[in-house]
Amino acid sequence: MRLLVMDTTGPACSVALRVPGQADLVCSEAMARGQAERLAPMVADVLAQAGLTPRDLERIGVTTGPGSFAGTRVGVAFARGLALATGADVVGISNLEWWAFEAHSEGVSTVLAVHDAKRGEFVVQRFEDGVPQTPPLLMIEEKAKNYALEALESGRPVSAMIMTGTGARLLSPVPREDADFQPDLTRLLSFAEQAEAPFHPPKPFYARPPDAKLPGGVSLT
Repeated sequence: MRLLVMDTTGPACSVALRVPGQADLVCSEAMARGQAERLAPMVADVLAQAGLTPRDLERIGVTTGPGSFAGTRVGVAFARGLALATGADVVGISNLEWWAFEAHSEGVSTVLAVHDAKRGEFVVQRFEDGVPQTPPLLMIEEKAKNYALEALESGRPVSAMIMTGTGARLLSPVPREDADFQPDLTRLLSFAEQAEAPFHPPKPFYARPPDAKLPGGVSLT
């Protein structure tokens, strides 16, 4: 299928396109802010490279968090609007599921996907053989470290467990020297490609309620 995915939940604005018979196209620019201004031009660029128009898309995938509050909202809103305008299916993809999907491989049975929610908190989700075993859990650092240790000591060999995500290096019970976490957009394409309908409109998933409030003290949700 002709598939577009996008991720604006982290410190970058990223899009990737998969078209049968062509090499995957990936475009990613590091930026802490400005995804709202760059996302549409980046999508237009990759479509033009593939010789497509937006109406040629059959499916759109978008990451829903946890991640940046503003970036997550930008990506989800853009994906929903593009799907409405083109008639393409749109699928929301949890960052934790994407990371676990990328980390899972033959011989690895347990994956802990960990998001660094800052302020000493982490969002943790455990997967066994690619299947989520828990909902995403928000934990303080000490509790999250104990959770990771319990997973290691659950009877499975250490070699069969992987910890991945933006918070993995901070929680890992064993020393790690890997570089900063950079998930693979081609794996996001594969995850979106194998997703099964029916799809519900994607919604942002936040680690905690946003701090920003509207006039009068009403929280932004």
